[in-house]
Amino acid sequence: MKKQVIISIAKQFFKKTLYMKGLLLLLFVFQAILIYITVNGWNAHEDHDHVIESHQDKARESWENNPDKHPHRMAHFGTFAFRTQHPLSIFDSGIESYTGNSIFLEAHRQNTANFSEASLSTALVRFGDLNIAMLLQLILPLIIFFIGYSSITSEKENGTLKIIYIQGVSMKEILLGKSVGLFLVSALFFIPSLVALWSIAVTDDHSMENAVIIRSLLITVSYLLFFMILCCITVLISAKSESSKKALLTLLGGWLLFFVIIPKTTQVVGSSMYPNLSKIEFRAAVEAEVSKKGDSHNPNDPYFNNLKDSILKVHKVTDVKQLPFNYSGFLMSKGEEQTAVIYNKQHRKLIESYRKQNSITNGLVLLNPYLAIKNLSMSLSATDFDTYVSFLLQTEKYRYEQSQYMNNLQMKFISNKATSSEGKINVVKSEYWKSAPKFDYSFISIGKTLQNQLLAIITLSIWLLITSIIMIKFSNNFKII
Repeated sequence: MKKQVIISIAKQFFKKTLYMKGLLLLLFVFQAILIYITVNGWNAHEDHDHVIESHQDKARESWENNPDKHPHRMAHFGTFAFRTQHPLSIFDSGIESYTGNSIFLEAHRQNTANFSEASLSTALVRFGDLNIAMLLQLILPLIIFFIGYSSITSEKENGTLKIIYIQGVSMKEILLGKSVGLFLVSALFFIPSLVALWSIAVTDDHSMENAVIIRSLLITVSYLLFFMILCCITVLISAKSESSKKALLTLLGGWLLFFVIIPKTTQVVGSSMYPNLSKIEFRAAVEAEVSKKGDSHNPNDPYFNNLKDSILKVHKVTDVKQLPFNYSGFLMSKGEEQTAVIYNKQHRKLIESYRKQNSITNGLVLLNPYLAIKNLSMSLSATDFDTYVSFLLQTEKYRYEQSQYMNNLQMKFISNKATSSEGKINVVKSEYWKSAPKFDYSFISIGKTLQNQLLAIITLSIWLLITSIIMIKFSNNFKII
């Protein structure tokens, strides 16, 4: 196989394609849309960050400016946790538009995330969020198919394929040369998109700048593999088709099947096979289990009465007022602990139902490179389901620790003789509100992300390998004359 011949065929295909009617116009429109969504996405991200930081600061300020107060009242006063967007969400917004941005955190109650962009927007957002990744995953493959569908069939129809073969060029060199040429043409479209990606990475002044650069590098490599696969498949289908018309119909049918029908169908099938609880049903399930275990706010609750008896026995006293700590605070801490265990159990079931729904789609990743690049792109951009679940788990952990911090203050500083949380006597100084830790949200590590998307990485590698093998075998069996 002659390297110079492959380069020559690639150059010839590239030059010939540049003179196609409408290509430059298509390229101009594609880049104009790219510029628009990049600038619009950047501005939206900046506005979102500004709003999130402002609200988080106000929530913290409101928390710290509370006067001297009973810790239990402070625990119910609560605060907010806000979800910051990863800088690469400008590139691939994933499920960002459909997940909540804030959670109200309070004692004894776990609230859901609210204020998603989809809930605050028109129904048009449900058709898909326009972003750079969408252009690369859905629109550019279609462009590649339109550009390359006649790469081989046109040579057959014009009779030039025989002439090239007689000159000593093998079919393997022709297929590889056309694939490289098609990849170079597609590069006119995707290189500016990757430049936009890297402009996001290098201009980000966030403390996780190195992680953003590594994620950008991995995204770049993933998309290069994806487009190589598409170019090889396009040329192969063109070579196997009897005419350009059949090649185009095959490619368009494949695009419709693999890029639209299968992803949408698997989502519907997953939801029907593994239905999840609604917000009301989930809350009812948690409250029903809590009521069975016991209510720490009910002084006559059998479970907590038994707990009181055991505590009195351990400390060898006959009344809770004789305990060396505030019993109500201890009771609230045990109630919080019990409620958290029940909620986390139900929450894990809910998340598992969503994972089972997603498993239908993820199970087809090996058969569909589009699903592989979609999942990998979202994960590396920190806009996937696992990232959102991580946010929920971090907020619940923070809520629990903050509630227990308040309960410990009550146990330590509030007198056992206090009969209520009202008044100015049974209070804790406000300086302890400032000592409470702040909510610090962190994204999933790159290592964990790659571990979660190992199947997608393997899929892209296997598809490129299989495509190369098929191309070699096809070229060996192909008869031009």
